[in-house]
Amino acid sequence: MDLSAEDAKLVTLARATRARNGVSQGAAVRDLDGRTYAASTVAMDALQLSALDLAVAMAVSSGAKGLEAAAVVTEGDVPIRTDTVAEFGGAGVPVIVADAAGTVDTVLDA
Repeated sequence: MDLSAEDAKLVTLARATRARNGVSQGAAVRDLDGRTYAASTVAMDALQLSALDLAVAMAVSSGAKGLEAAAVVTEGDVPIRTDTVAEFGGAGVPVIVADAAGTVDTVLDA
């Protein structure tokens, strides 16, 4: 699947964050101003966050007004929840899902 340069950047950021932290998922989102936010899964006893939820939260807390696109890099058959992307970015925001090598599996609509 051919991605735009900006969408490919999201996959690269998600891959790098996932690898750096040694977790099962990495995610990145791009806001309406073109700024990007990358995050990884948080799995603590007191706090559990998916990488995508955390990336959206980072955009919200930085004052973003919405989202253009998102990407998730994941291992295996882990379900991807897009409800936070849809709530903040609106319906139809593309969520690119790729494997650990960065190969795109699918593009979901939030």
